[in-house]
This record gives sequence, C-alpha cells and structure tokens, in this order.
Amino acid sequence: MNLAHERIAELCAQLKLSTVANTLPHLTQKAVAADISLTEFLESVLKTEVAARQSRQRTTLSRLASFPAIKTLDGFDFSAATGVPKAQVQELASLAFIERSENVVLLGPSGTGKTHIAIALGYAATQAGIKARFITAADLMLLLTTAHRQNQLADALKRFINPYRLLIIDEIGYLPMSREQANLFFQVIAKRYEKGSLIVTSNLPFGQWDQTFAEDATLTAAMLDRLLHHAHVVSIQGESFRLRDKRRAGLLARNKSITKEEMQL
Repeated sequence: MNLAHERIAELCAQLKLSTVANTLPHLTQKAVAADISLTEFLESVLKTEVAARQSRQRTTLSRLASFPAIKTLDGFDFSAATGVPKAQVQELASLAFIERSENVVLLGPSGTGKTHIAIALGYAATQAGIKARFITAADLMLLLTTAHRQNQLADALKRFINPYRLLIIDEIGYLPMSREQANLFFQVIAKRYEKGSLIVTSNLPFGQWDQTFAEDATLTAAMLDRLLHHAHVVSIQGESFRLRDKRRAGLLARNKSITKEEMQL
C-alpha cells in the first residue's frame, strides 16, 4: 500500500467507510482498466459502500427479529399446501400492508404452514429494511407478565413491542391465558392499533378466541375489533404437513398398532 492509499484508509476509518477502505485498490484497478471518468469512479466507490451497509443492515435486522429459523416464500411448497390461498399470500409479500399499518391474521389447523408464512413475510420485511420482531404468544405473555409484576410494563412495551413496524405473534390459542394475561395482550393490540402492523397466527376460528382470553367475551370482542379493523385474514385449510408425511411413511399406522399392543398389556 502506498502513502496515498494509507492516508485514504485513515480518512475512511475516521468516516467509518470500512468497505471503501477494503475495496479501494480493486476499484481503482478496475477504473483504470475501464478508463472511466473520476465522477463514474466516485459513484462506483459510493455504491459499493452503500451496498455493503444495506447488506449489514439486513443481516442485523434479521438477527434482531429473533426468527426461530429463516423461512422464505420461495421455500414454501404451495403445490403441496393446496389449502393455502397462494395469490393472497403473494400479494402480502409486497409488504404494502406494513406501509399502511395493516394486520395479517393467519388461521388454520396446526402444521398447515402458518408459521412458515409468518416468518417468510417477516424475513422479507427485514430484507426491505423494516424493523420486525417474532415472538410466540406464550413467550410474549411471560415477558409482559414478568414486567407487570415488577412494575416495568411501560418500559417493556416501549422496548419490546412499540419500536417494531412489524410484530409477529405466533401460536395464539395453543395455551389459555389468565385474566391478567388477557388484559396484557389487549394492551399490545390497543397500543399498536393503526400505528404498526401485526402478523398473528392461530389454530382457532375467531368464534373460539374467547376460550383463550380467559373466557372474557367482552375483552375478546374489543380486541378483535381493533385487530381486524385493518386486517387481511388468510384462512388456511388442510391437514398438517407433518402428519401427512408420517402417514405416507406409515409411521402413524405403526404407532397406532403399538398403542393397541400396549393397551392389551
């Protein structure tokens, strides 16, 4: 490295242009070989830095979203998931619903792809520079209940709920909530109403949601009113992918025979 490059590297360090410092020799050689103007050379240098920063931002947003795994719609088998409304899901992939602070509600039996679609939409959001967060309903209730009992609920909502343009709450309905938890969940929905987008998944039809929310029909109705006012409801039909694969492999039949034998013992 010559003295000029050393001085440029020092300046890049001061300006936190790490990519420029690392790629400048290559970009310089490329510019000389192509005989481009100084303006075009400067543009290529700045584009390289911007692209690197955007890549780092996407990686950071994806990590902070706390996805249990990275899922994409390209990796979703719509041909096997015949009960999934493909056109509707692909329309949601445009992420326009986030720009409008609208919600997405994915309803269907367990194992039909709800979580995959929710993560895929969330991951697409992070790749578009949108701050997102994934959390299960059970973990959310644990977080909020603990904060509430420690008189830190406002801080918890400010840190873990409000900052995200997209909040994904998975598996509503798998575990019943206490009255305290139902009230806390209602606060999450109310605070995000028309301010940020939600994606929620549930294996229960809306008519059974009060069973989850402490059998409180009034609170459930008020919560659904806010959740569904600006919402896209994706109704998924069909049987579980996991059970179907096991049935094809003969595992379910084998398990049933074992159970009968055990019952005879």
